[in-house]
Amino acid sequence: MELVLSIAIGIMTSCGVWLILRPRTYQVIIGLSLLSYAVNLFIFGVGGVKANVPPILGGDDPSILADPVPQALVLTAIVIGFATTALFLVVLLASRGLTGSDHVDGRNEPK
Repeated sequence: MELVLSIAIGIMTSCGVWLILRPRTYQVIIGLSLLSYAVNLFIFGVGGVKANVPPILGGDDPSILADPVPQALVLTAIVIGFATTALFLVVLLASRGLTGSDHVDGRNEPK
């Protein structure tokens, strides 16, 4: 399971970096979203990946529970990611309206 998770994180990170380096603003926004999802998966994976196991880790002792901090961090990061993506989309639309182009540097034709 850890191998699948690490491969997914690597693919999402590489695709996100590739999209960030593209010249159009929409591709940059999608790349930033992919990078944030990859970081969320990484934080979630650091908390421990268990399949078909209850959240109580220590047998009969109910005081030993799974660590909720990575899950809370990922939940907070998802909410912040949605807010920043919405802000980026508004800035993208305003920039396109002002310049008439959706290129990052404002040019219509790459040199």
